Amino acid sequence: MKRSPKDFTVRDLLNEQKENLKLELVAGDKALQRRISVRELNRPGLAVSGFLDHFRPERIQIIGIGEQAYCLKAPKRRVAAALDAMLKSKDIPCIIMTHCPQMPEVLTAACQKHGVALLVSNLDTATLVGELSDVLEERLAPVTTVHGVLVDIYGLGVLIQGDPGIGKSECALELLKRGHLLVADDAVEIQHRHGGILRGICPEPLKHYLEVRGLGIIDVKMLFGIGAIMDHTRIELSIHLAPWQAHTECDRTGLDDKKTTILGVEIPQIRIPVSPGRNLAVIIEVAALSQRLRHRGYFAAEVFNQKLIDRMRTPR
Repeated sequence: MKRSPKDFTVRDLLNEQKENLKLELVAGDKALQRRISVRELNRPGLAVSGFLDHFRPERIQIIGIGEQAYCLKAPKRRVAAALDAMLKSKDIPCIIMTHCPQMPEVLTAACQKHGVALLVSNLDTATLVGELSDVLEERLAPVTTVHGVLVDIYGLGVLIQGDPGIGKSECALELLKRGHLLVADDAVEIQHRHGGILRGICPEPLKHYLEVRGLGIIDVKMLFGIGAIMDHTRIELSIHLAPWQAHTECDRTGLDDKKTTILGVEIPQIRIPVSPGRNLAVIIEVAALSQRLRHRGYFAAEVFNQKLIDRMRTPR
């Protein structure tokens, strides 16, 4: 179930991050309802000087030391004209100016004229950009919720899925006993972060709880300790549990490079048949170890296959 990020306004940003980002409203108090819709930030150095080609008005505009110096030293008419052209767009969420010794009056006047919120932060530009980028990434990242179990195995996030009653939670319980960490059971919330990263977290009501059929709801933190749970992890492997049947097709060599796509990001997927007597927890643990080796460039199935090919080519 994919859903859009929740509405996030300039007022929300100011209320939630006022202390953390040292924000103060200077002008445009009637524009706090403007919506922040993208995660990227913009430094409008060229726009302030009047060059608006490729200007990105939908982003929060960050006015740093360079832009401030230009507004203070350039002819006021030229700066005012450039700001008028820049701020007439209704897509601009707000402007944040980093700490400076003197507030450019021409900027304040332009924001009041066009109804754009002007915020000031005592943080330096680099710090503000880093902190604000993290805030926007958290609030505006595309998100979806899937049914399954998410476990961190040797630092690798493994998403375990399958039909209801197939044994996903039992696998998670056995993996917990083997020293691995539970992130989420039943419902896994997945965010698409910058760089093609899928971050899995647990919805708040379900955190550190696990449902085992016949046993009911158990509190993992109370039973196994705080060291047995994680708030979030990067999802790098998908395990799909399927009932074993006579006609079930499964990979016997490991050469099949199957993928699954979540929020537009491809991750490896392994299909594991479930039958009585199979220790699924151990199989999943080995699958995670094998995937870690693949990250380092070692693919056992390909190495084995190449050895067989070389042996067949070698004359007797």
